[in-house]
Amino acid sequence: MKYQTYLIDLDGTMYRGKDKIPEAKVFIDNLNNAGVDYYFLTNNTTKTPQQVADNLTNNHQITAKPQQILTPSLATAAYIQNMFGDDIKNHSAYVIGEYGLKSAVFNTGIKLNEVDPDVVIVGLDYDVTYHKFELATLAIKRGAFFIGTNADTNLPNERGLVPGAGSVISLVETSTQQKAHYIGKPEREIIDFAVKARNFDPKKAVMVGDNYNTDIQCGINAGVDTLWVNTGVSTHEDIDNAPIKPTHQVESLDQWDV
Repeated sequence: MKYQTYLIDLDGTMYRGKDKIPEAKVFIDNLNNAGVDYYFLTNNTTKTPQQVADNLTNNHQITAKPQQILTPSLATAAYIQNMFGDDIKNHSAYVIGEYGLKSAVFNTGIKLNEVDPDVVIVGLDYDVTYHKFELATLAIKRGAFFIGTNADTNLPNERGLVPGAGSVISLVETSTQQKAHYIGKPEREIIDFAVKARNFDPKKAVMVGDNYNTDIQCGINAGVDTLWVNTGVSTHEDIDNAPIKPTHQVESLDQWDV
């Protein structure tokens, strides 16, 4: 099947941290040459779409524009805008996360509140402290709605598999004894957001990624075809043991006929 839209993971699929995956550039060049639409559907909430696009373009020579970057930060911002039924400026949030997440959330007009916010949003934070966890825990215990950006326990980079947002969120889940409402992959919510935001047919789209538990499971949950590439987290053994197999499998993306 020739797909009209590609939803493409970043870490482990387009690059590994600062390390290039040369076949990824070939794949994107092939999409451009074929005139096929593509978006980068990442669980990374630390950077803005502009920063993600700049990294792809400048450091990996992969053509990308900010409007092609879709993140849990953007999907979370869209989610909270529909949460309350009135003006979002009447409500408040506390956020653990980097600038990419905070800018998306607070650009909605929601106010910062560290004590008794309406919603607590937790994502990856490179400078997370006990005090931040304390504020989040107490706010959720007071009744704040608890959102987790994504459940990734680890991120693949040039050093190996480092802690991901899910590791940070799980600490708050443990301290509050509450499960977060997750937005990013593998939840279908982020693909539903992408479909609405970019107006494409999910039946003619394919989710591309290296991680069965996030990328591939996200496509399965959303009823979108999937393409697993063996360049990151999941192994052949993982795929062999998976109850639902990816629609397609390749060793590297230059093998894929767009």
